[in-house]
Amino acid sequence: MTLPAGFTAPTDNALPLYVLDSTGLAAWRATQPAAVAAYLDATGFTAAAGSVALIPGADGLAAAAIGVGDRNDAYSYAHAPFALPAGTSWQLASSDTNADLLALGWGLGSYRFNRYRKPARAPAQLAATPSTEVAALIAACCQVRDLVHTPTEDMGPQQLEDTIKAMAQAHGGQCTVIAGDALLEHNFPTIHAVGRASHRAPRLIELRWGKADAPKLTLVGKGVCFDTGGLDIKPADGMRNMKKDMGGAAHAIGLAALVMAQKLPVQLTLLVAAVENAIGPNALRPGEVVTTRAGISVEIDNTDAEGRLILCDALAYAAEDKPEAIIDFATLTGAARIALGPDLPALFANDDVLAQQWIDAGIACADPVWRMPLYRPYLRYLKSGVADMANAGSRMAGAVTAALYLERFIPAGQTWAHLDVYAWNDTDRPGRPAGGEALALRSAWAMLKARYG
Repeated sequence: MTLPAGFTAPTDNALPLYVLDSTGLAAWRATQPAAVAAYLDATGFTAAAGSVALIPGADGLAAAAIGVGDRNDAYSYAHAPFALPAGTSWQLASSDTNADLLALGWGLGSYRFNRYRKPARAPAQLAATPSTEVAALIAACCQVRDLVHTPTEDMGPQQLEDTIKAMAQAHGGQCTVIAGDALLEHNFPTIHAVGRASHRAPRLIELRWGKADAPKLTLVGKGVCFDTGGLDIKPADGMRNMKKDMGGAAHAIGLAALVMAQKLPVQLTLLVAAVENAIGPNALRPGEVVTTRAGISVEIDNTDAEGRLILCDALAYAAEDKPEAIIDFATLTGAARIALGPDLPALFANDDVLAQQWIDAGIACADPVWRMPLYRPYLRYLKSGVADMANAGSRMAGAVTAALYLERFIPAGQTWAHLDVYAWNDTDRPGRPAGGEALALRSAWAMLKARYG
């Protein structure tokens, strides 16, 4: 196994690393030589969350202690790789520390996006071999971050296709693509309508993997590789980070990679609708009516509500296969961020069991979701005078109405969940550098393990 960034093979030369919290500091301090205790007193180390103490010895650096908060949260350990000196290697010396959580936090904390510049420094190294599951979790989260970080010129619909094809080849899956005008021939009119103005063809990318007798699981991702807003153009500050509008696709890709790497016993389908919402002579116009794959006619109230348009064709197609569950991921609404902030994805589900499984998994692995209501009376905000429904309308309950729009394309009896996710860190925090982020990916994996494993 190739070790993730921040790890090195176990070695006798690694220095001891103690993981402490404020309640355990006194007991640990009592086991240390008097000189170490005096040094800790002099430096004022209290084992506060996010702190580090470098402990000198006769020949230089002898050990280190890191302070943590919630020991059940991987991010409690994530400050260590860049708080400890570069070029040093460390081995866990605390018997009361969960080695898997330390490794996960270390791997997430070692991440930097370095595609376009040299890193300022390397992370300190943990001399350990993470379990295959922890390594897969680190890889999936870092893949999501890389995909979201990458500017659109290097992460357009074709590059998303290339990524998924490489995954299929690596894991023994099959990948098919319907692109450009072929979308109309295969009855994906809304994916085509949103992406037709770009010089890069819109497409539906499909990956299939697993045994034919296993339960069917379908993951769907919103892959808007850049969102100008279309003719309802965004202001400059609203457009600045719209390379991240394929964050839903990135999450679906990362979760699919986990499913395949860990050989979850499911029959997996991954669907990514990949487009660029551009402005051009043939751009989708407000007031147009598009008849979707499901036969539901939609009036375009706002061309900046494009994610739900490409998803509705993908979801209708997903439902035709009658899977055990459909889960979609999308950077869908600013309203969800206003309601819940950047760290807490909004979960909508038509199945209480699936929703509770995800909520429970989020609590258990400190990767939470928050369930929001599918309050169907709010469908009145999507009424159209000329079509079956509109793609937008009121500013009221924007995240709810977007989810209700998607639900119209889910047949009765089909289990479905929708995650409205930000996929971004606005600021730098330990283990969570500013930029692309995987949110509720670890809890989604834990939920799927509980459901199918």
